Order: sequence, then structure tokens, then C-alpha cells
Amino acid sequence: MTNFRWPVRVYYEDTDAGGVVYYANYLRFFERARTERLRTLGFEQDAVRLEDGILFAVRSINVDYLLPALFNERLQVSADLVEIKRASIIFQQEIFRADDGILLCKATVRIACLDEQELRPRSIPESMFQRIKNDL
Repeated sequence: MTNFRWPVRVYYEDTDAGGVVYYANYLRFFERARTERLRTLGFEQDAVRLEDGILFAVRSINVDYLLPALFNERLQVSADLVEIKRASIIFQQEIFRADDGILLCKATVRIACLDEQELRPRSIPESMFQRIKNDL
């Protein structure tokens, strides 16, 4: 398992009137890091859709909000692969404040592989499956 981290800056648009990150925006930060994690393995989601006819969608997510992130803070968002099955991938994700390394939020995210046309579960292409499995 790689300790992948993606930098994020908290912008004004990410916060509520008190300068605290709105809870749903943590999901956006997690999404960005997962996308970049797959990119490091050589997978662009638009290319995978065009070439293999598959999409990835969040099947389930369990989030623990521990401490608030605030306007203008620099964050580090992890996206570590922990399990792969034939039609799903599980990521363990965490958000840390970059300046002091304090853990602010963590999540376990199950991503489903779907057929682009039918929007039903479909096996992850073998080459992708093997590359992700080798990176666990």
C-alpha cells in the first residue's frame, strides 16, 4: 500500500459563514485524491470510459469528522488502496492539516465498477485489476 497524499487548499467557497469547511466538501476532497491516485497508476477515468465502457461510482462511504478544516488551510488528502474485488475497490482516506499533520477527517470508500450503458456492476478490466492488486 502506498501512502498517497494529494494537496488541497481550503477556499472560501468550501466554507460556511464561520470559515469552517462544509461537511459535504470533504467528499469532494476525497474524490480529487482518488482520481489522482488512479492517475498515478496510469488510469484516466475519461479514457477508461471511452476504451472499456466502464464508470466508477461511490457505492458506500463511512466518514468520521474529527476536527474542522478552516478557510485558507493547506490540507493533505490520502487515497490508499486497501482492497480490490472483481467489481469494486476500497480506499482508506484521511485528511490532515498540512502544517501540523493533525488528522481532521477519515473515510472508508467503496467504489463500484459499472457498465457505462446499463449502469450495472461489471468486472474491472483485467489489466487494471492486476495493476491495482499489485499496488496494494
